[in-house]
Amino acid sequence: MIHSGAVTPPQLTELPIRALTPGDLRHCADLSQDRGWLREDHKWGLLLAAGDGYGIDAPDGQGLAATCVVTRYGPDPVAPDLAAIGMVLVADRYARQGLGRRLMTHVCDDVLKGIPLTLHATPYGRPLYEELGFDTTGRAEMLRGAFTHDPENTDPAPTAVQVRPATAEDLSRILRLDADVFGADRTHMITRLPAFADRLVVAEDQAGELIGYAALWPNMDTHVIGPLIARDTAGAQALVTALAATTDRPLRTDVDERHEELLAWLKDRGLGSIAFNAVMTRDIPGLPGDWTRRWAPLTVAAG
Repeated sequence: MIHSGAVTPPQLTELPIRALTPGDLRHCADLSQDRGWLREDHKWGLLLAAGDGYGIDAPDGQGLAATCVVTRYGPDPVAPDLAAIGMVLVADRYARQGLGRRLMTHVCDDVLKGIPLTLHATPYGRPLYEELGFDTTGRAEMLRGAFTHDPENTDPAPTAVQVRPATAEDLSRILRLDADVFGADRTHMITRLPAFADRLVVAEDQAGELIGYAALWPNMDTHVIGPLIARDTAGAQALVTALAATTDRPLRTDVDERHEELLAWLKDRGLGSIAFNAVMTRDIPGLPGDWTRRWAPLTVAAG
């Protein structure tokens, strides 16, 4: 008879990394909650459908120990023009033991080797990303609050920018505008907006040219505004005003800090600053596209 002693569990950093599936959504939301984030089931569903999730199963059998999601942009998913990394999470009971570094090293240096990368980093995660070759190339300010319309009615005049609900006929125009502003094709993400968002609106000038669009999507007790694409500040304000009129929930959005006029306008209307995230890139000097017309991302997790 062969007697065996206790089985020694593998080192955390030797645990296998696997692809996540939509069936992992509940465990992903559990992990968000474990780290003090919102569960964000709705957002997780979009990210796992439009992107590729990677995770490490918890050795105690209780869900996931670590996750991240990659969203690829461009016509070729094998060699994308840009990939965004988000939802980098490690369960609290396994924190500071190398799991985050292992997962990010695998994704950045194996899965996405040589591909331009971007992510939004909290102050806590930024040192690790710098060690992995990311540089800070921008900053976004997260805002949240109940939107109050201007009592003096000085919001953009409706005749200057026409905002209306988007229709199916608008989708091709939205995709062309988005690719121009974002700097990469993200058809697989934008075409999901009508089902994902509670509201999708477009902005046109007096000649009928599409000059912007924005979505309002539910996230727990708030509504998030994103993407927010507009030709100028007045257009961005008109889109936000139109979306805010359709909800009683607090609004949340993440605005490029270079858009100082819009940030001041939002704060005047009740939204307060929550946090700043560093916009970081690797193998690319900065985000492609036209930042002057890119006001807020769909979500920081997907760029």
